[in-house]
Amino acid sequence: MVFSSLLFLFLFLPVTILIYYISPMRIRNAILLVASLIFYAWGEPVYIFIMIFSTVFDYVNGILIETYRHRKAIARGVLIVSMIGSLGILGFFKYAGFVFDNINSLFNLHLQAADLPLPVGISFYTFQTMSYVIDVYRGKVTVQKNLISFGAYVTMFPQLVAGPIVKYGDIAGQLVNRKVTLDRFGEGAELFIRGLAKKVLLANNIGLLWASVKSVPADELSVLSAWLGIVAFTFQIYFDFSGYSDMARGLGKMIGFEFMENFNYPYISKSVTEFWRRWHISLGAWFREYIYIPLGGNRVGLLKQLRNLAVVWFITGLWHGASWNFIIWGLYFGLFVTIEKLFLLKWFQRLPAFISHVYTLIIVIIGWVFFEFEHLPAAMTFIGTMFGAGANGFVDNRSLYDLSTNALLILVMALCATPFPRKALAGIRTKFARSGSIVASVIYFIFMVASTAYLVNATYNPFLYFRF
Repeated sequence: MVFSSLLFLFLFLPVTILIYYISPMRIRNAILLVASLIFYAWGEPVYIFIMIFSTVFDYVNGILIETYRHRKAIARGVLIVSMIGSLGILGFFKYAGFVFDNINSLFNLHLQAADLPLPVGISFYTFQTMSYVIDVYRGKVTVQKNLISFGAYVTMFPQLVAGPIVKYGDIAGQLVNRKVTLDRFGEGAELFIRGLAKKVLLANNIGLLWASVKSVPADELSVLSAWLGIVAFTFQIYFDFSGYSDMARGLGKMIGFEFMENFNYPYISKSVTEFWRRWHISLGAWFREYIYIPLGGNRVGLLKQLRNLAVVWFITGLWHGASWNFIIWGLYFGLFVTIEKLFLLKWFQRLPAFISHVYTLIIVIIGWVFFEFEHLPAAMTFIGTMFGAGANGFVDNRSLYDLSTNALLILVMALCATPFPRKALAGIRTKFARSGSIVASVIYFIFMVASTAYLVNATYNPFLYFRF
């Protein structure tokens, strides 16, 4: 089940919200846990047992670490067992096939891994249970002794499938005591509708252009078609993933939880470093706290800092998928972050902001080619087409048609990728007080109706981050 489905919008969500709010506060975590398990089991009836096992496994590990805290060797041993178990499950389902394929290629073998579908959301909830156990070991959080509350944290349906990655310490207090006012519920509903509109009205529509371009052999594409296609994907993945994150945060507010912001207008960045401070913020924060800093972070010499960056960006790529294109994508961005750290950011301080912004957009757009094409030769061929190598001319009738039919949508998306629309709406509310709120309510009502109308007739409604 996904948020951008009629089943979720008009059956699961209203029923869950109704039961949740008519229930006493003391059993709301249990209601949330049951609802989340139903949400997950709707599409993953078998793999729900893996999630339940991971939840109970690290719940017990947290208690064992707390119990034997005064005996460091035992506590450390439990931590190691927890890490091996969590990463082992993730590795088996997500990376076993990749490892076997590479061993077969290197040694001319014919080993076969079980061809199992990837459990939805496993990368996200595994990182959450791991961070909990690590933080209990570090003494940063108090161990959770209520299995229902811990289960609600791990399985919470708003952020279960695609994040944001929520650390236990950030919502531990909210699991015990949370309050929802009418205003806060309204804020959550607006945030959810805004995310739904981004996903359904923007990402899905521009995704059709990318799907069309990608289906054409690279040597039949003009330069303009190649750029239109990858720009379309650049917008699609942003509005798809950030829209889903907004829906998750909105749902969290509606039931009393506050999740961290996961996207902060990354396409207005003036460096690759800044881009990654604004893109998938919760993942970047997780890697920084649990990998980069433990390796020494910036507190070590330059060579070790570069090593730390290389490790983090390798893992960043690998986390996104069991394929070399993702690893190359991660190392590609790691290279530019490293170059900026060494000298490029200092250069940008002397240049007009426009130049650094254009540089960032070009690097990011090219990076999405590596992300989207599973095979490196196909990615390099497409990049070559973007810059005229092997292209079917600079412009052709197809590219002109695609440009003319999508120009308005691209302009709207470019505008919506900046803070301007949100600031304009906030300004209307502030300036016109009550009438401004009415205008805003009408706008969100239109968004909801338009999104629903699209979903009724939609045949194209992918969610890109489901595969991670």
